Amino acid sequence: MRLHILSPDSSQVTAPVRGIVQRVFPLLLVMLMNTATGQAQQVATDTGPEKQTMQALLERIERLETEDKELRERVAQLEKNQHGVAPDLTSSSTAHPEIVPETPADQEREAAAESVGDNKTLLTMRGFGDFSFHGSNQKGTTTAFSLGQIDFFISSNISDRFRLVTDLVFEKGVGNDYDEDLERVLFEYRYNNYLKLAFGRDQTAIGYYNLAFRHSSWFQTPIGRPFLFQFEDEGGILPGHIVGASASGEIPSGILGLHYIAEVGNGRAGTPGAEPVQNFVDENTQKAVDLNVFSRPDAAPGLQIGFSGYHALISSPNSVKVGETDLNTYVVLDRSRFEWLNEGLLIRHTPQGLSHVFNTAGFYTQISEKFGSFKPYFRYQYVNAPNNEPIFFPVYNVSVGLQEGPSVGVRYDFGESVAVKLQYDYDYLRRQQVISQQSINQLALQFSFAF
Repeated sequence: MRLHILSPDSSQVTAPVRGIVQRVFPLLLVMLMNTATGQAQQVATDTGPEKQTMQALLERIERLETEDKELRERVAQLEKNQHGVAPDLTSSSTAHPEIVPETPADQEREAAAESVGDNKTLLTMRGFGDFSFHGSNQKGTTTAFSLGQIDFFISSNISDRFRLVTDLVFEKGVGNDYDEDLERVLFEYRYNNYLKLAFGRDQTAIGYYNLAFRHSSWFQTPIGRPFLFQFEDEGGILPGHIVGASASGEIPSGILGLHYIAEVGNGRAGTPGAEPVQNFVDENTQKAVDLNVFSRPDAAPGLQIGFSGYHALISSPNSVKVGETDLNTYVVLDRSRFEWLNEGLLIRHTPQGLSHVFNTAGFYTQISEKFGSFKPYFRYQYVNAPNNEPIFFPVYNVSVGLQEGPSVGVRYDFGESVAVKLQYDYDYLRRQQVISQQSINQLALQFSFAF
């Protein structure tokens, strides 16, 4: 669904079009007038039907002359307005093209974000959602239909350099209720290809997946996210969102195609039961920092190789402060019909006053290829956290331990806006803080759509 506030777009009137209007239309008019004049002379002495034909031709000439005058006035007005048209920020031909991260998700959602003439703002809204049916052999679960997330992506080009971006998401809350979340609220300033500033709430620039795939399953090939990159309210173990400021852009590097993203903001909360994303206040004065540097070499279209590092201090009034460092590296090949994603992650928690470091390691690999409307895919993921990990279970009530296993499925696209996914998952679990292990088989069917 798109909401547009539009004015005449004079950028569509190009010099070749004006040339055609100025040369061809008068020539056709002269030819028609000569033809009509010859016919009028031939039947000047006639009466009856011939006289009526001549009169009709003369009236037609008058209408054409009026339309020609109106068209010329319209072209002149559009040429006059053309000087006040704000450029399309998502077009690669403008002076300020989109800066990183230019991911498949962002490309499709932000393709509609543009400015129009007369200094007016275009407000664009896109919607995404999903609906699924799933079941597994895990104890305590039942087969069920499930409403998924409904994501409204809203953007507004305030000017040729300023833009507001919002992700308003309706998702599963406590029990069977829906909750609404402003997952992203960003005020952006784009100076040039080498510097874009953003202020507000965004997804943390840790690795590739967290930036490439936002809050809609529509852009993902599989049904769900890898366990490592699940969001905080879905049991994720990473700080998936950050409130603060960021700078991003290209690094002059020639054929290497280097880019950077640097962030500073509130770390995640350390108080048990609190909202992990600190939207309004921070529990300590030490800010979280994050740096993501990656390469998109010219010699290999679709290839992206990168490294990211995140550091923050997790604290609460009644517990020891814990330093967190998240290190990530990734190699991704993403082309129109082929996708191969690989990421490795190390999460290090260091309680102050202790020499021991708690390391949680994980990775995933995902590969898919499209054949017509069908896109079969395979993913394998692994994560292993210490049983005495001081943050995941005590603070966020997330039992991690060891989890690994494959997922296999197929996606079928009915068109540009509707897709169905069928997926089988096998997970081997050894839960943190729980002396138990089990193997889970799950089958799920999901309908994903854009509107």
